[in-house]
Amino acid sequence: MAAGGLAGLLPAQTQLEYALLDADTLQEKENLVYQYLKKMDSRERDLTVPELGGDLQWLNTEGPISLHKDLCGKVVVLDFFTYCCINCLHLLPDLHALEHQYSDKDGLIIVGVHSAKFPNEKVLDNIKSAILRYNIVHPVVNDADATLWHELEVSCWPTLVILGPRGNMLFSLVGEGHREKLFLFTSITLKFYKERGQIKDNNIGIKLYRDSLPPSPLLFPGKVTIDNSGERLVIADTGHHRILVTQKNGQILHTIGGPNSGRRDGRFSEAAFNSPQGITIKNNVIYVADTENHLIRKIDLELEMVTTVAGIGIQGVDKEGGAIGEEQPISSPWDVVFGNSISGAQEDDVLWIAMAGTHQVWALMLEGGKLPKGSDLKKGACLRFAGSGNEENRNNAYPHKAGFAQPSGLSLASEEPWNCLFVADSESSTVRTISLKDGAVKHLVGGERDPLNLFAFGDVDGAGINAKLQHPLGVTWDKKRKLLYVADSYNHKIKVVDPKMKNCATLAGTGEASNVIGSSFTQSTFNEPGGLCVEENGRLMYVADTNNHQIKVLDLETKILSMLPVLNPEARDVPDNLPVQKNKITNLPKLPKSAPNVQLPSLTVAPGQTIQFLLKLTLPPDSKLNEEAPNSWFITAEDNTWLLQGQCLSGEIKDVSCQTIIPFQLPRSCLSAEAILAIKACLYYCSRGSSACMMKGVSFSQPLQIANTNQGSLTQVELIHAFLTN
Repeated sequence: MAAGGLAGLLPAQTQLEYALLDADTLQEKENLVYQYLKKMDSRERDLTVPELGGDLQWLNTEGPISLHKDLCGKVVVLDFFTYCCINCLHLLPDLHALEHQYSDKDGLIIVGVHSAKFPNEKVLDNIKSAILRYNIVHPVVNDADATLWHELEVSCWPTLVILGPRGNMLFSLVGEGHREKLFLFTSITLKFYKERGQIKDNNIGIKLYRDSLPPSPLLFPGKVTIDNSGERLVIADTGHHRILVTQKNGQILHTIGGPNSGRRDGRFSEAAFNSPQGITIKNNVIYVADTENHLIRKIDLELEMVTTVAGIGIQGVDKEGGAIGEEQPISSPWDVVFGNSISGAQEDDVLWIAMAGTHQVWALMLEGGKLPKGSDLKKGACLRFAGSGNEENRNNAYPHKAGFAQPSGLSLASEEPWNCLFVADSESSTVRTISLKDGAVKHLVGGERDPLNLFAFGDVDGAGINAKLQHPLGVTWDKKRKLLYVADSYNHKIKVVDPKMKNCATLAGTGEASNVIGSSFTQSTFNEPGGLCVEENGRLMYVADTNNHQIKVLDLETKILSMLPVLNPEARDVPDNLPVQKNKITNLPKLPKSAPNVQLPSLTVAPGQTIQFLLKLTLPPDSKLNEEAPNSWFITAEDNTWLLQGQCLSGEIKDVSCQTIIPFQLPRSCLSAEAILAIKACLYYCSRGSSACMMKGVSFSQPLQIANTNQGSLTQVELIHAFLTN
């Protein structure tokens, strides 16, 4: 066992740290670390890490890994992280670089130990999504109960622990910003133990989760916005490292950057981003929070050019700012929104920035002007507006004395009596306001009164501090109704806030992380929605449903929810050549030849309309569903694959005692007036008195007549079949 956990390392490592401060050359530093390892290796008893429980869930591996068997003979870097934590995300480039330099053949293995802060982060599927989103390619274990965290007495995220080849603890590094020490400690540890013949070069069974997934039109879209005309959407397709500009029907007008990450200005075809998040558009200009490049980018749709307007491309630590944009280092900008200075003659002369990495809100001056409680500023100046830089939930009349905790979403209400910025402050699980008259920072909903308590989260509708949120990432202001909508990300809900009464209530979502398009907002589900926007006339809300890789459309008047089909420009001409569709179709199960084909009456529908198929299946008497088998429904359209682009084409059947709802939305641009959909179901069931298991199927054929008349937003079709015999 680890005697005293990490505290056992403290005396010796503290001495080493002080000695390293006095060392002038790399050779001196390497020699100090080498002597330290000799001392640690000659201890009577190793400080060892306990074995991870065999029942823990592993990702990016072929199976569970034993620290003391599989990793014997390896230098292991344990990364204690939680995927919501911006400091943990800042560490990932260092780990990427380390594993690029040393492989398992060289004797190095990095293991992510996911120790959740929020309950939502304990769920394996959510960790899978984070691994994809942040391109983590080393093994990750879901230590949901923080067992190893407590055993080693880890106290904060992120913490790195470096182990020798016997599972012996050698070093710990707390927080971000230790790249030089990480490389120094790791390289000398590998050298030290190689000289002693204790390093093994065997391969560890790595099986990347990302390799098992089919492609999709969007990958972890983080934010979405709409222009003032209501005709163009801008989507941050974060996982594909690109920005999409689409029509309201989902037809792509511009693809800017992607599919690989990078940092390049230039024409749309050569520009590159790295996990972009916030976007805002005015006329033909888009500003982008290029999060992992630590930049603000400008997209000119007329010139079809991308330029950099703030940041230097590496993470900044400056918490004051004031330099001209391209010379000012910034840190993980997460959202951007246009605003007005208090003295400017021009509208939208300020770009407000949610600077998640330094827990602040910054301003980029698009023209010369003045900010509340500030002096005159030149065009191009980039500086802190609110937030001390301390991670806390502190409200204050003086904006520089207030504290935020990873602000991730911004929205502006410029009209009286509001005249404020709304801030989704994710790590304090609050929504806050910043006055644009005097800069005062105030609480709106969520959290609690203690500014240092960042664990006051939950899922409670209510007023002010009695309302509880869980890691909200987005906010948007509805000018028409004078309401604020919140992407309550880890509760998988959209909430609505009346800022006058401070009331907060659930608008959409059940709280379950899944992908159901139900007959109402509250029967539909989301999975960590990250951003949202409302069109100028207040009719439609668009939600970036991040972990479902979709944009959902909420009609705020009819209360109907649908999905935006994202269509490539060439989809009109070559509908059968859509790689996503082909891939999905080839993976669908085949029905047995005996499966009946039920012909349904023809249905008249309109472009954009939602059909809800209600699947009701009955098993023979004395039979039960084999719940371990892949019981599923799926949709095909052999001669009309354009119908399927962007759709959810398959799903599980978990229980035949209740109906399964299968949503389907017609594209807003239909390529023919007639089409046939096939909805198929495949079931495995067993006779109660027998060990035999049957595979049965049924296919429903639904002819569609597509008319341009308004047929209503939602149509329900019952799919009923009874399997009569075993």
